[in-house]
Amino acid sequence: MGDFNVALVIVAAVVSVLVLLVSVYLLVNYQHPDDANQAYFPKLVVVLGITVAVLSILMLPADVANRQACRRAIYSGACSLTLPMKTLWLAVYIADAVLVFLVIPFAMFYYEGDQDKSVGKRLTSALLWVTVSAVVCGLILGILYGLVGKVDFTVRHLSSAVEAFPNSFTSFSSGQPCIGASARQCSAYTAPANSQTTWTMRATFPEYVVALATIVGSVLFTIFGGVGIACLPLGLIFSFVRRPKAVITRSQYIKEATELGKKAKELKKAAEALHQEERSGKKGRKWRKNVKALGKELVLLEDDMKALEEMYPQGEQAEATWALTVLGYIGKLLFGAVGLIISIAWVAHIVIYLLIDPPLSSFLNEIFIKLDGVWGLLGTAAFAFFCFYLLIAVIAGEMMLGLKLVFITIHPMKWGGTLMNSFLFNVGLILLCSISVIQFCATAFAYYAQATAAQEIFGHTLQSLRGIKYLYKYNVFQYGFVALAILTLFYYAIFGWRKRKPTGRFQLSN
Repeated sequence: MGDFNVALVIVAAVVSVLVLLVSVYLLVNYQHPDDANQAYFPKLVVVLGITVAVLSILMLPADVANRQACRRAIYSGACSLTLPMKTLWLAVYIADAVLVFLVIPFAMFYYEGDQDKSVGKRLTSALLWVTVSAVVCGLILGILYGLVGKVDFTVRHLSSAVEAFPNSFTSFSSGQPCIGASARQCSAYTAPANSQTTWTMRATFPEYVVALATIVGSVLFTIFGGVGIACLPLGLIFSFVRRPKAVITRSQYIKEATELGKKAKELKKAAEALHQEERSGKKGRKWRKNVKALGKELVLLEDDMKALEEMYPQGEQAEATWALTVLGYIGKLLFGAVGLIISIAWVAHIVIYLLIDPPLSSFLNEIFIKLDGVWGLLGTAAFAFFCFYLLIAVIAGEMMLGLKLVFITIHPMKWGGTLMNSFLFNVGLILLCSISVIQFCATAFAYYAQATAAQEIFGHTLQSLRGIKYLYKYNVFQYGFVALAILTLFYYAIFGWRKRKPTGRFQLSN
């Protein structure tokens, strides 16, 4: 048993190093050429944020493995060399909250600061904004913790008479499970209704910070995750449906390229006008609206350029390029089909295990347990995969809504073309939603993840906090998640097969 725990510690250390290396790899390959050899502090924050987010997702499977390592012990503390999971959970999520609400905003304010200002002024401005935000958040947290930072546990008071210890146990059966000839039911069963009471205690401040961060993340998770769980696989499938069927002629290419060139000139003029307004200090509501609309149009223009290049490959290896394009769309279809199965399994599991009381089945919980029976880590690996898929769905939902709704800032992630502000924004979103993904998974897979430290934090404490507990008691987030997934399904069924029409000329709001 001890050797198994030593192996678990070694695996945790190796995985942490691998996650750090993968984070650096993603940064190097996604960063924009303009950010090469500069913006080192934002890059450090990005690497740290990705590492913390991925490790937080992997900690729940590690928590399950940590529990299984001591399944023969009476309690976890009786098993030597176990990982201190509760301490690790709190440390990771406090670091998560600090990154989301302090470090990442500071890095974004500094990176997006006026380039004409000196480094000292940009640092001062960023520090001022973050300090104000920290003071406001600290006051809100302190007031809420002082007023409602308590946990209300529902308990039942039980009592019974004293009976002599029996000399023989042969008289006990399913019809007579209790000591005493006259009692056919035990005290726990016969307890009156007024024996139920509420046991109140104050939550620790770190747990309360995690709980509030989880609520903020849960709102975003419900919106983005509900949309993303459907649009992630369906977007890939309908991308195959809308694929270019054949290579266009040279004359068609010249015609389309000319139109895109005109659109690019219009957007350049609009960008110059907005830049002049910024330099003159006219950064009002209309200016911010126009900046976001311009960002949306730029993303759509780049998509049009990529589609045109796909339909008319050029160069000496044009035929090979077209063949790779066709294979790429076939790959999207295959991944979309697999993703659709996983999404259906997720939604079905939420409905039959969380929304129906009592649950019809433990569904995925049983599958993971059976996979563990085949091989010790197979169920844990499948469990981790479902959690990761949920996090990827959140990002897919944010990208879709960002393109459809102007009031959401566009921060696309592109291979070899992602600026640091977009990197920081998406890492902050991943960190904020990762807390809710873990909490959601801990609830959805409560049977598989039972008796873990995550269950204590996200299951018992979080769902018993004053004010917050009703959101979980009535499954508000689960109902919202399923409802948005169904609405997104209908949206794709009606509009998904259509090709996007040109948006027309971009106009600034007057």
